[in-house]
Amino acid sequence: MFDNLSDRLQGVFSGLRSKGRLTENDIETAMREIRLALLEADVNFKVVKSFVAAVRERALTAEVLDSLTPAQNVVKIVLDQLTELLGADDTGLKLSSRIPNVIMLVGLQGSGKTTAASKLAYRLKAQGHSPLLVAADVYRPAAADQLESLGNDIGVKVFRGDGKNPVAIAESSVREAIDTLRNIVIIDTAGRLHIDEEMMAEAAAIKKAVKPDQILMVVDAMTGQDVVNAAAAFAEKVDFDGVIMAKMDGDARGGGALSIREVTGKPIKFISEGEKPSSLEEFHPDRLAKRILGMGDVVTLIEKAQAVADAEISQAEAERMARAELTFDDFLTMNRQVRKLGGIGSLLKALPGGEKALGEGRVDEGMLDKMEVIINSMTKKERAKPSIINGSRRQRIAIGAGVQVYEVNQLLKQFDETRKMIKKMQVSTDTRGKGKGKKGRGRGMRSMPGLGGMSAADLKNLENMLK
Repeated sequence: MFDNLSDRLQGVFSGLRSKGRLTENDIETAMREIRLALLEADVNFKVVKSFVAAVRERALTAEVLDSLTPAQNVVKIVLDQLTELLGADDTGLKLSSRIPNVIMLVGLQGSGKTTAASKLAYRLKAQGHSPLLVAADVYRPAAADQLESLGNDIGVKVFRGDGKNPVAIAESSVREAIDTLRNIVIIDTAGRLHIDEEMMAEAAAIKKAVKPDQILMVVDAMTGQDVVNAAAAFAEKVDFDGVIMAKMDGDARGGGALSIREVTGKPIKFISEGEKPSSLEEFHPDRLAKRILGMGDVVTLIEKAQAVADAEISQAEAERMARAELTFDDFLTMNRQVRKLGGIGSLLKALPGGEKALGEGRVDEGMLDKMEVIINSMTKKERAKPSIINGSRRQRIAIGAGVQVYEVNQLLKQFDETRKMIKKMQVSTDTRGKGKGKKGRGRGMRSMPGLGGMSAADLKNLENMLK
């Protein structure tokens, strides 16, 4: 979504870096380019005006102009200002001590409310809560059926009530949650194609009836500045608490996401990229700002890796990997981890410069599928002891996998390089005085071959290095 904006801003910074010292004219030229980039990204013009004015004021100080690295200072100023624009304060979902907590979703029709409701339920369930989904949209054909289907997929009960009166359904759902020991109620309300008084009156009536702890507006990130106008109307009539920005994986220009907080004063609490139930993520303004400026989002990548690593690898596997005794079964485990992290494309997007490589088509997303087919064509003995794979075995494996022999050779070479890398990492760990001894080594490598085994200091060093 932010590819064009990111490319334009990085072009501005590249021009600044080519100059040893910056003049006021250099800053003014850069500000014009930044202004045009933001306007082309469909950012609200008032937001653009205040943003550029704030950056210019800070960039024209003697501290920046007389610095030995003025371009880096300008980048830092833009990063800070962009983070503030997106919302520098805490944006997480705040649950009260009330049981059940009631979360009400509002928004226009087609914004992705029903899907967002199921994703939010999935996220809360994974955190140990017991949510109840409520189908309060009685107008859109099959809306309740869609929610029930999504609820069944994630193992969350859906309450439909009488299917006629949205206010009565919402009220009854709270009693249902108490009776069935559900501690969170998520109400999926009806939307319209545009703002109208009837929709607002219904939303206000549901709010009055159930007194929700949180009201979240679901907006379609692909609708540009129109999303800001809709959010402003809801903020006036219903006074929602935060925004779920859906369809962030689209190819729109992203101006709505950059404008909504500044215009409405309401924070973005979650963003959603993709259709999977797990694709709803807590919004971190600083991380998105870094992604827009081409700095990647290593911290989110680390968190995802930590979430999937421990469940995948046993203690015995961890100790074997710590000795660099990698097998092709371990390679399959790596494959599964990468898939759970969103695939190669998702990993690349999190790394500085990765978006560009992805956009230029230098990444083969089908590589993991081919790797798995080749490994599955090996015998158990070959997977456990790759050193026995000679020429005739390689030919047999290639025929079984439907690939060329050179592709099998490429996989074997990649396997050897990975094993060497893990061995080097273990030597580095031992040199620092960590992971020595069998017990310590097992713990240190438990989440290999992911990123979850790194310490907080290691992660910080990695992020700084990748910058």
